[in-house]
Amino acid sequence: MISNNDSVQQGFSGHKYTNKITCISHLNCLPRFIPPVFIALASLMLAALMLVACAEETANKPQKKARAHLVEIAAATRTSLGISHTRTGTLRALREVKIFNQEEGQIILLPYFEGDHVNKGDIVARLDDKLLQAHLAKASAMRKKAQQDLTRIKDLYKRKLVSAEELVQAETELQVTQADEDVLTTRTGYTTITSPINGLITERRTELSNIAERYTHLMTISDPASLITEVNVSELILPHLSLHDETHVSIDALGTKIFNGKITRIYPSLNPITRQGTVEVTLAPVPKGVKPGQLCRVRLDTQISERLLIPFRALRRDSAGEYVFRVNQDNLVNRVNVISAQRLEEFAEIIQGIEEGDQIVTKGFLGLSDNKTVKIVSESADADTGDLTSITPVN
Repeated sequence: MISNNDSVQQGFSGHKYTNKITCISHLNCLPRFIPPVFIALASLMLAALMLVACAEETANKPQKKARAHLVEIAAATRTSLGISHTRTGTLRALREVKIFNQEEGQIILLPYFEGDHVNKGDIVARLDDKLLQAHLAKASAMRKKAQQDLTRIKDLYKRKLVSAEELVQAETELQVTQADEDVLTTRTGYTTITSPINGLITERRTELSNIAERYTHLMTISDPASLITEVNVSELILPHLSLHDETHVSIDALGTKIFNGKITRIYPSLNPITRQGTVEVTLAPVPKGVKPGQLCRVRLDTQISERLLIPFRALRRDSAGEYVFRVNQDNLVNRVNVISAQRLEEFAEIIQGIEEGDQIVTKGFLGLSDNKTVKIVSESADADTGDLTSITPVN
């Protein structure tokens, strides 16, 4: 005879819940009443077993190591530099001559064009002078006649045949005719125009056979041996500039190449509206490829002296003042109070608190405190200050 329990087991034979149902079926065999004390003891034993299991699991887990504080550093660098001011200007020839005609007439010779080189004394233009030559011939004849008259009057005066008044009149007539001849000779000379300098023809403003009225601008000749530019400078900078100070000139058309220039003139007056003065800078000798009219940038260096620099981002501030974090040989960080002077682009000048060569933290400030051990990741690229003479102050 099969019991109810056996039938249940048989009905669920092979099922994954067979053992559980079997266990439940045996509950009928347990006593109907369990004392509370046994329930409490069982609960305590179960809790103890769970605590032991948790402790074993925690003990078996690997312990995490404390993470090192990572920082970047840069060395405080002492170098000689000045405050740089860059101004733009336009190059022009130091000597530029505009050729005008002083007599009017038809242009019968105009041999040079833009870009041609001429030497001092070369004929660059000639006007038709036939009419002037005719007047000059007449004046010369009048002067010769007056000379002969004067010679005759002098001879008569010696013999007391003419008065002194007639002698004076003859001398005056000779002087007048001589002056007329000189005037016409000079005017005739104006019809032949020569170059006053060695240079290049930069403008040709008329053509052959044109009628040039008096004082017509015929052409322009410039001396390419030296170029200058004029830049406007604040009245605050002018006291730090002197004649013959060296400058650096860059020309946009020629890329990043730097040329040497020199201050050749500082204008004595200022613009009363802008409070700026004019400084003339000469570029000599003229580098190859440089031409008048090109845009240039002039760098004026002032207040050159030895300065101790650190990257500006390394400088910290709080209610107590300015400070930096200095790293010693044991990678221990110390807070050091400092006094800064000027900000020079990405650098700060330090005048008190640290020395040249001190390693200063530039990155990794979050959570950083005094007397904390750090790990140096790398030295900041800012440690290499490079050509500091190009630094411009940041106001």
